[in-house]
Amino acid sequence: MMEEKLNFSYLFGSNAPYIEELYESYLNNPDSVEDNWKQYFAELAAQPGFVEKDIAHHPIQESFANLAKRRAISAVSGGLDESMLKKQVGVLRLISAYRIQGVGAAQLDPLKRMPPRNIDALDPQFHGLDASDMAVQFSIGEGDFANSGKLTLADIISKLKQTYCGHIGIEYMHIANTEERRWIRDYFERTLSTPKFSTDEKRYILKQLTAAETLERYLHTKYVGQKRFSVEGGESSIAGLNYLVQNAAKDGIEEVIIGMAHRGRLNVLVNTLGKQPGDLFAEFEGRAAATLPSGDVKYHMGFSSDIATPDGAIHVTLAFNPSHLEIVNPVVEGSTRAKQRRRGDNGQEQVLPVLIHGDSAFIGLGVNQATFNLSKTRGYSTGGTVHIVINNQIGFTTSDSRDVRSTVYCTDIAKMVDAPIFHVNGDDPEAVCFVVKAALDYRKQFNKDVVIDLVCYRKLGHNEGDDPTLTQPMMYKSVAKHPGARALYAEQLVAEGVIKADEAEGFIQTYRDALDKGEHVEQTRLTDYESKHRVDWSKYQGQDWREQVESGLPAADIKRLADKFTAVPEGFALHNTAKRVLEARKAMATGSQPIDWGMAETLAYAALVTNGTGVRISGEDSGRGTFSHRHAVLHDQKRERSDDGAYVPLRNMSENQASFLVIDSILNEEAVMAYEYGYACSAPDKLTIWEAQFGDFANGAQVVIDQFISSGETKWGRLCGLTTILPHGYDGQGPEHSSARLERWLQLCSEQNMQIIMPSEASQIFHILRRQALRSYRKPLVIFLSKRLLRFKDSMSALENFTEGSTFRPVIPDTVKRTNGKGVKRVILCAGQVYYDLAAGRAERKLEKDIAIIRVEQMYPFPYEELQAELAKYPNAHDIMWAQEEPRNQGAFHQLRHRIEKILDDKQKLSYAGRPASASPAVGYLSKHAAQLKQLVEDAMSFNQN
Repeated sequence: MMEEKLNFSYLFGSNAPYIEELYESYLNNPDSVEDNWKQYFAELAAQPGFVEKDIAHHPIQESFANLAKRRAISAVSGGLDESMLKKQVGVLRLISAYRIQGVGAAQLDPLKRMPPRNIDALDPQFHGLDASDMAVQFSIGEGDFANSGKLTLADIISKLKQTYCGHIGIEYMHIANTEERRWIRDYFERTLSTPKFSTDEKRYILKQLTAAETLERYLHTKYVGQKRFSVEGGESSIAGLNYLVQNAAKDGIEEVIIGMAHRGRLNVLVNTLGKQPGDLFAEFEGRAAATLPSGDVKYHMGFSSDIATPDGAIHVTLAFNPSHLEIVNPVVEGSTRAKQRRRGDNGQEQVLPVLIHGDSAFIGLGVNQATFNLSKTRGYSTGGTVHIVINNQIGFTTSDSRDVRSTVYCTDIAKMVDAPIFHVNGDDPEAVCFVVKAALDYRKQFNKDVVIDLVCYRKLGHNEGDDPTLTQPMMYKSVAKHPGARALYAEQLVAEGVIKADEAEGFIQTYRDALDKGEHVEQTRLTDYESKHRVDWSKYQGQDWREQVESGLPAADIKRLADKFTAVPEGFALHNTAKRVLEARKAMATGSQPIDWGMAETLAYAALVTNGTGVRISGEDSGRGTFSHRHAVLHDQKRERSDDGAYVPLRNMSENQASFLVIDSILNEEAVMAYEYGYACSAPDKLTIWEAQFGDFANGAQVVIDQFISSGETKWGRLCGLTTILPHGYDGQGPEHSSARLERWLQLCSEQNMQIIMPSEASQIFHILRRQALRSYRKPLVIFLSKRLLRFKDSMSALENFTEGSTFRPVIPDTVKRTNGKGVKRVILCAGQVYYDLAAGRAERKLEKDIAIIRVEQMYPFPYEELQAELAKYPNAHDIMWAQEEPRNQGAFHQLRHRIEKILDDKQKLSYAGRPASASPAVGYLSKHAAQLKQLVEDAMSFNQN
């Protein structure tokens, strides 16, 4: 009876999570816990309605509480007394505290300036334990510390400190999935976070550190004052990266794609990818051959090579990257996805993305949040990325953590996707390699992102020209006294008898001697190896935008394709709107109805995938189409999406067709456009499309447009056929839903770098998409697509505009039938939907004899010959006018003016009709919008008829 009066409230409330730890062990193996706990949990499972499985914490706690109300369990079957039971609970709490908060006491800072944080719960007294308990044995659960079962408290604390508070700090308890938490717990607790490398492996690590440090010091003395963004202070990152490359092949990885900003990039180029030091020196000295129109600075350049490893060759690529730091990350992910798809079902196992970040950039730049957000989505997952943060603890230039983030660690952003985070001291290269292996193993097991936070320091200023002592005097006093990771590790290996001191110093001299010759000490780069997955780019190097391809289709093929993509499975409940769309498309395919834009686009995709060219489309609402015109994905109205209640007709065209993927992307333009750019760069044989919900929204991806799409070829020689669709048109929807900023795109056009198209007829979108995929010309294609014309009858096209012999027209002649053009006094040039407003204004005023309207559908590369041929039809038209919807200071006028004037004769003069100059891209008042449109049409139609 005494037992029934005992108070066991301490088992519940704040202690419940620690009981749950024991309960998890019981679920995994009932014999792993003490008999009294085993009986207790058995009684818990026997309760009515209780399901024995890993369920949410709150129901477990509630079940504990209910059981406690009915019966105390103080001495079940001769179990422990209340005092001992409290001690056991305290031990469990202590273990959990180390798993959760041990990272705060880990010895991570090479400069020893980082104070411990959040460590109160690591004190045994915090959990009711004291010195008298140190020799007492306690249960620690199954799988912990190499299946020790029971240990004295002193041993438990020793192992906890070694595992969680040494040179490795682990954050994983935030992960929701129990299996992942157990896997990480067991991985580190069974090894006590202690690497065990062979003598040869240790010597290899020392050589990598020597190479990293010696190269930096060589460059520092030979090229004084030149920027190089040194990795000194973080040399272990090079050892860790090389360890990753050398060990990745063991898991079947055949290709590693690396994205990184500037710091350490030159070191990676030489010491990881095998770039010849002599070639790097030539760049420093200005002797490198100018093989590209503009080229780029040396610490932006990419490289690729085949590296020899014990388990076979591995292809390693370092992506080109501009100064916008982390923007390369989604580019790498897109490239990785394309290469994985090329390899088939095992692609994710064979191609690994590795992203190397700076500490401030990792937490500070929003593109990383978006990239994490992409990581597990269906259209973007790459099977997990290994992230390595070179954490120099100083941020971008002069800041400290109080100014650069609001989180405890720079890696806290990774918790949004339940990624484990392995913090490691950069002065311990063995620990760095150990966590690299753990990251590879975790990625292989769970196909998820994993983060390594390599805590180091930056020996020099941000770009070797800064004086960091101006803003960080105390930190740099510590840096000045630090001997460097290589010296510390060499000293350690000498003490272990792995190497002699003079031999360690000899590594430095050997490396310097090789650098003097512009060579490598050990060349791991293979020069005679070629991967079977390599893309033959020679097929995509066409430079003539007028290259002719047969984009039209036989009428019978159009009918056959339409029969396929308008069919749905038996019993599929179509939405009434979708049903009407499919019925209309059937009629369009026979010529009984004109073909609208949605049908034209679908027909282009259907023909491509049927004949072996894959299509990938992404954007917000791309499946349906933002303006409900595409309907590429049909949804069964009687089934949930999660039940595969979706049907994609274009995936069911033929038995051996190419892939068709349309993705409703995350709500982010920057990362998604960058991802698709990377994908297109690695999949030239596919039609890759990024679509803005409204063209204005591409503003959020301006860095991608400026740094990759418009200039990637001239800077880096990167060919890319990415197609960008930007809804554009002044329909009275206000400043943020009208303009795709045509003027910005045209301003970026030069050296045949892009194609800018503004089509006005449905057949044009069909031909331009087909042309983009079928030609050998691989340049970015930007389509300014009218929203209004998607359902505008006059812009629909007859069937014959899609059949054999038809093609894309960069310039569309005036449609008025004339005996000759001598009577025409004004020629209006325009693009896009404004054509129909101008044509209507001309018809109302009966000016067909006096005014001709020519549509310039392709604005760049500018169709000089085609436009000149059309203007020649009107020899007496001395008034040439450009008319546009956009304000005068925007749109195409100022960017095309000099091109148009180039083909005018001395008697012809160029004038303008359009909205007045404006600080905003469009007006928000519908009445003002209508008045401006009326005025521009009036201006275009008003001229001296004498």
